[in-house]
Amino acid sequence: MSSGLCSRAGSEEPGLRELLQPALPRPAPALLFAWYSLHARKLPWRETTDPYRIWISEIMLQQTQVKTVLHRYLEWFDTFPTIEALASASTDDVLKAWEGLGYYRRARFIHRAAQMMIADFGGRFPHRFDDMMKLPGIGRSTAGAISSFCFGTSTPVLDGNVKRVLKRWFAKPEATDKELWLLAQQVIDDSGDPATWNQLMMELGATTCSAKSAHCDDCPVNVCCDSAFQVDTSKEVRKAVPVLDVHWRIHLFTCPQKGIWLIQRPDSGIWGGLWTPPITELDDRPEEAPTHIHQLSHRRLHLYPYQSEVEPLGDGRWVPSIEGYALPTGIHRLLEKVT
Repeated sequence: MSSGLCSRAGSEEPGLRELLQPALPRPAPALLFAWYSLHARKLPWRETTDPYRIWISEIMLQQTQVKTVLHRYLEWFDTFPTIEALASASTDDVLKAWEGLGYYRRARFIHRAAQMMIADFGGRFPHRFDDMMKLPGIGRSTAGAISSFCFGTSTPVLDGNVKRVLKRWFAKPEATDKELWLLAQQVIDDSGDPATWNQLMMELGATTCSAKSAHCDDCPVNVCCDSAFQVDTSKEVRKAVPVLDVHWRIHLFTCPQKGIWLIQRPDSGIWGGLWTPPITELDDRPEEAPTHIHQLSHRRLHLYPYQSEVEPLGDGRWVPSIEGYALPTGIHRLLEKVT
């Protein structure tokens, strides 16, 4: 094994495997930096160090694919160019801007965090890691990303991609988060460029060392990986996510003069804070087929529209156009099928 590829104990660059097994080598950071410079995707949030823009990208990318975020990211700043503009906006406006990204709780966290910045941090995104952690929706990994990208701190990211890369490098599929945080901290401390290191670790896991396939032939550090050419993705530990089928009757009240009757759902629960026609959860599955099935992470929503001929009751409003209201994607799809 060439010392140009991997380093060993006592050399100028001590080895990655030494973090757990001091006699073994680790990938030289230079290899990964070179790979990243050639293969990194061109993404708009990688072209800025503005904490506001980095923060929004990190929250958008939680549980949402890059291709979905790409066309929404710049639109966000057209609507909310500053933290002040975001903080002063109505919750409805924020949810509308988030429409289609899913997991709307994130949008409410962003809104509350912006208001905290105005109240507690002079309208600026906090620079201290501990202060970032006080903001709603920001955990250790997200704070690590923002802090490293914007302020150059040696604070690791430990998202699903980075976890997978570390587990494969060390052939430790059962490693706990505590062990992985220790490893992540050790390798970023030795990288010399924390911001780029976090980016390349996530890039490696999202592309070459992915969950579906480990492309070891294309990996820049396969000669130093304990799992190289031996990864069996079918045997890797994954937490099973149970999916519950839910059957909802969607009560459609429509009027040519008034539009459609909408209610705002409670802040908690599915589609919290969004606008929908009245919904009744059904105890039993109806005999007719659902008009639309909408998949969430833990729920499969079977939607059965019912055109009501009576006047609606309760809290709600007639809406001539849904254009200014934040509706769930599932309701949009349903309405497209019945109108």
